[in-house]
Amino acid sequence: MPAPPGPRGAPGAVPAFFFPARPRGRYDTAMLLGAHLSIRGGIHNALTAAGEYGFRTVGLFVRNQVQWRVPVLADEAVAAFRRARRRLGIRPVVAHGSYLVNLAGRRDVRRRSIAAVAADLARCGRLGIEYLVIHPGACADVEPGVARIAAALNRVMAACPHRRPKVLLETTAGQGNSLGCTFEQLGAILSGLDRPRRFGVCLDTCHVFAAGYDIRTPRAYRRTIDAFDRAIGLARLHAVHLNDSRGKLGSRLDRHAHVGRGQIGLAGLANVVNDRRLAGIPMILETPKGTDDDGRDWDQVNAEAVRRLVRRAGP
Repeated sequence: MPAPPGPRGAPGAVPAFFFPARPRGRYDTAMLLGAHLSIRGGIHNALTAAGEYGFRTVGLFVRNQVQWRVPVLADEAVAAFRRARRRLGIRPVVAHGSYLVNLAGRRDVRRRSIAAVAADLARCGRLGIEYLVIHPGACADVEPGVARIAAALNRVMAACPHRRPKVLLETTAGQGNSLGCTFEQLGAILSGLDRPRRFGVCLDTCHVFAAGYDIRTPRAYRRTIDAFDRAIGLARLHAVHLNDSRGKLGSRLDRHAHVGRGQIGLAGLANVVNDRRLAGIPMILETPKGTDDDGRDWDQVNAEAVRRLVRRAGP
């Protein structure tokens, strides 16, 4: 994804007039809103940018997400990240794992995937990050794939020296042979884990819609969230990726859209952000980056669209 603007005064920064003149940390009183932001120039820069947007939470990568190679995480980088968190009060932080990971894959890919998840989890532990979101994996045969994913996660967590970070399995759109497109598949993976309290789920609104779960009306949303509760349990929902969808319901197309500019629409996303059962759960925008036709930063535009939705009555 394109890198978002950095802090004010940095190259690519958002002009100051885009930011309302309100004290930092006072925006999202009804919800924990954030966005996935760039770590270009240092992991702590995502926190700085989040503060500039007025976010109370943030999503980020802890390294290059499209390379198997894991660089050394310097003590100086850890110290800078922790200082920024203390200064800005941003929590929780929702990291995202490598896009290369496939815990249900063939032997070599699965071996490298286990090592990659372990490395990302170790980085989260050193940085004090609460959650690491991963895509479960892909496999044509569901049951063997689910079993391989659970076994791989058990290996990773058994060797993890850090007690804090949880691994969150992300709901998928079902594109190709990706697993995790049904709540039952995620529930089956979770049921095979030796340390279930170290795991949870991240619900991606675009993905669940593309997978066939409707959230566009209050009634449809209630059916979907009730199905999630039956198969997984709402207590295991620890993060939301908040996006509209370019694909239609059940299209299995993993293409995120700006808030209110896709097939879900403003009313559908309002059902999510106003659900009192999800209060306190970080909601991370994963919408396309860049600027609109008027030169406005898309992260700011999407954030303001979500903040306006909070005023609406939810289910």
